[in-house]
Amino acid sequence: MLFYFTIFLIFLYYKVARVYKKEENFTRLIYAQNMLVAISAFALYIYGFKHFNSYAIVGVSLFSFIVSALMITAIQLGIFVDGKPLFGISRLYKIMPLLALIIAVLSFRLWAI
Repeated sequence: MLFYFTIFLIFLYYKVARVYKKEENFTRLIYAQNMLVAISAFALYIYGFKHFNSYAIVGVSLFSFIVSALMITAIQLGIFVDGKPLFGISRLYKIMPLLALIIAVLSFRLWAI
């Protein structure tokens, strides 16, 4: 279950990173975060292909890709309550370093089991 949740977080992170790259300045810190997540994703998929069926990994990856895309699109369009945004994309930008750290820790945790 931890494996599938981490796959979802990876796709969510890269959807937010793609939007961030289009709208904000791309710094070395963001580049380092993206590389950390890329290495973690690579290690996670190696773990997955060693321990799970490949069709399950492809299915979960596709599902996670679609759900994360829909979530980011909904946030970009805006979720408003009484004319004020409930959750904005800028709040996701602030969470990106924490999300990168969580992905790296979960990926390491899977290899440590």
